[in-house]
Amino acid sequence: MVKKFPNVLAIAGIDPSGGAGLLADIKTISALEAYACGVVTAITAQNTKEVATAKAVEPKLVEQQIDTLFEDVQIDAVKIGMLFDAATIKVVTQKLFYWKASPIVLDPVMVAKSGDPLLLDEAITTLKETLLPLSTVITPNLPEAECLLGSRIEMSKESIESACKDLWNLKGQQGWVVLKGGHSSNADKSEDYLYDGNELKSFSSPRISTNNTHGTGCALSSALAALIPQSATVGEAFKRSKEFISNAIRYSDQLSVGSGHGPIMHFYKQWKVI
Repeated sequence: MVKKFPNVLAIAGIDPSGGAGLLADIKTISALEAYACGVVTAITAQNTKEVATAKAVEPKLVEQQIDTLFEDVQIDAVKIGMLFDAATIKVVTQKLFYWKASPIVLDPVMVAKSGDPLLLDEAITTLKETLLPLSTVITPNLPEAECLLGSRIEMSKESIESACKDLWNLKGQQGWVVLKGGHSSNADKSEDYLYDGNELKSFSSPRISTNNTHGTGCALSSALAALIPQSATVGEAFKRSKEFISNAIRYSDQLSVGSGHGPIMHFYKQWKVI
């Protein structure tokens, strides 16, 4: 029997350094044996240290990219990253609803690793009202979750569970919430959480000492989109995604890209690593 490789669409902005955004999405999806397609939503002038500028692609062009692709290609999963402004969010929501795209993994990208904003403040309300309910899985990190909820999340089991429930309610009481705990102060481990409306599961891995963590959020959500069509459950897909990210970070020091937060090693399986 011939294996069918899923077609996975990444909708995101361009990071010229290749560590985050659409280029990182394509690397991740390809590394996990899925075929990557891409729709560009924004162009940035960016390196490992800063985002010098960012500009949204015209919404009409984003719309045309999506329509032209779906008219021809069977898309088995969608990952959404940087959308930048409200007009882009509305177009992406309308088109994915029209084409009945599923599953949809939404990474609500708001701030770059450098601290530079990647989502305009006025677009956050639009994101919450339109795209969150359409998404199958959302994958905010702690600062993004706090922004979506408008409240502080303490690093206690009770606070984490309460935040996941609130996020699940915010997205219409359906699908899954992944809360990424990498921004916590825990020096020994990185802990992420998966919530399906009934059960909160914790996924822990040792924290790896490296400065090369640029684009980990992009890669995790892309990995999840690539692996959901290849897994029995979302939980299994997330576990495999977490393992992929841990290894990609573990081998990242074999790359030498820039002098800031360098990228992770997306192709640790395919390249000869030590």
